[in-house]
Amino acid sequence: MYYSRLADTYEELEKTPAKLKKSGIIARLLKESEPKEMGMIVLLLQGKVFPIWSEKELGIANLLMIKAISSATGFPAQKVEERFKRTGDLGLVVEELIKNKRQSTLFRKRLMVEKVFGNLQKIAEVEGKGSQDRKFQLVSEIIGSAEAKEAKYIVRTVLGELRVGVAEGIVRDAIAEAFFHENERKEAINAIEWGWFLTGDYGEIAGIAKEKGLVGLRKVRLDIGKPIQVLLAEKSPSLIDALESFDECAIEVKYDGARVQIHKKEGKIWLYTRRLENITKQFPDLVELVKKHVKGSEFIIEGEILAIDPKTHRPMTFQTLSQRIHRKYDIEETIKQIPIQVNLFDVIYLNGKSFFESAFKERRKVLESIISEVPGKFQLAEELITKDLQKAEKFYKKALEENQEGVMVKNLKALYQPGRRVAGGWLKVKPTMENLDLAIVGAQWGTGKRAGWMSSFVLGARDEKTGRFLECGMMGTGLKEKEQEREGDKSRLQSSVTFQNLTKMLKPYIESDKGSSIKIRPKVVVEVAYEEIQKSPNYESGYALRFPRILRIRFDKGIEQADTLKRLERLYEQQKK
Repeated sequence: MYYSRLADTYEELEKTPAKLKKSGIIARLLKESEPKEMGMIVLLLQGKVFPIWSEKELGIANLLMIKAISSATGFPAQKVEERFKRTGDLGLVVEELIKNKRQSTLFRKRLMVEKVFGNLQKIAEVEGKGSQDRKFQLVSEIIGSAEAKEAKYIVRTVLGELRVGVAEGIVRDAIAEAFFHENERKEAINAIEWGWFLTGDYGEIAGIAKEKGLVGLRKVRLDIGKPIQVLLAEKSPSLIDALESFDECAIEVKYDGARVQIHKKEGKIWLYTRRLENITKQFPDLVELVKKHVKGSEFIIEGEILAIDPKTHRPMTFQTLSQRIHRKYDIEETIKQIPIQVNLFDVIYLNGKSFFESAFKERRKVLESIISEVPGKFQLAEELITKDLQKAEKFYKKALEENQEGVMVKNLKALYQPGRRVAGGWLKVKPTMENLDLAIVGAQWGTGKRAGWMSSFVLGARDEKTGRFLECGMMGTGLKEKEQEREGDKSRLQSSVTFQNLTKMLKPYIESDKGSSIKIRPKVVVEVAYEEIQKSPNYESGYALRFPRILRIRFDKGIEQADTLKRLERLYEQQKK
């Protein structure tokens, strides 16, 4: 397929806010696709070059892209940078420059999807000395061969800024519309979604749907080493409501850590976060614990990683643990600074058997049978089986005193349904009003002792209809000035979010900077507590959070998982009642 056909589709999707119409547009493209192109096209439609669980990254920042655009178009890098400052979008910049290019190359060979995809995958594989030069050449080559519109979308794809509003649900529906008759579409959607839950790759699922239909989709199985979408919990209004929801229930500590999915096959171990990010390299200490203390040749188990203070041996915040999750170098030193504790709570697969159809009570027994515990280091999640409110409240209070988030109340009869919040499954109980996970979409430059840092961060909720983030409040509390050094040493272990580190994190996503006001591309999601939600004409969403304060950065969530305007509206209505 010519890449121009994909570029036309991007343009059409960008102009189309309605989800149903987006699905139809993609379905038409998929029908035209050859089986060998299917995986590439589905990934590229989502602005990706690899499935979500892949470790590979393109690793091209704005500066290298500016250099590549300059080389491919013949315009000086300074001109490219000036236009970028004006538009905040290098895709628009390259489109404008190619249109204005004085000379057009005669007999230019038209770009194919396979060529673009191949070059982009090669970029991620380039390592070592001279890698930046090689990446530059690979990008320059396809931009130099592209028409204006094609170049725009190539640049946006490379920078992870495609912004055509193609979420997983739209891809799922498009695959069903492309390859199944209307009377079997409902069944097909369920089969497609289930396949995605198990593989994390709609490109693979689209290929199966096109070539093998429902029969093929029903044969999709777990593949050890590739993460699955995990079972999610719903929020319960109170502990008593949660206890009354089930005939039999287990109460577990809801740890303030990172959920981890642990795979083993043929002696190899993989670790994945809830977002399906591969963190095996960052936690070699956990890999060793799994090798020594879990029986089984093949398995998938789940747990929660906690950061532990090496001096007090008490749990530290998720924010501290996140340093290890995102650390790429000096891993051994970080292990000493931020040791971990792992609390295991579920088993999904063991030695050829999956446990999707097994009740939680049975899964817990299987898990107990394969774990040899190391107290305080590698252990089963603390659990209490009771319907007694007094005992449950005592357990809940203890969890909070230990600086954990609250408790999980789990139906002992519940099956494991990946990727879903299921009524009658798991309920989380936390001591605050229901928090919101929102994107940072703007800020103000600080003054005085905060000069040079961003402050007064503007929060945005996701509008599912348009894909835009609508402002719903401004936040400046819950942050410290800068990282504090630990007493007695110089290992700056971050215990909370700071203006300093949040500014550093957001700077690459600045879209415009006028006076003291900054517009920021939605990339960073934060968990926010607040006193109440109010109606407000001052914000695009129509709502304002009263006294919002940051609790933590949600490294485990992408912007597509940020809370929606619909949820904001629902919480406002609940609050009124």
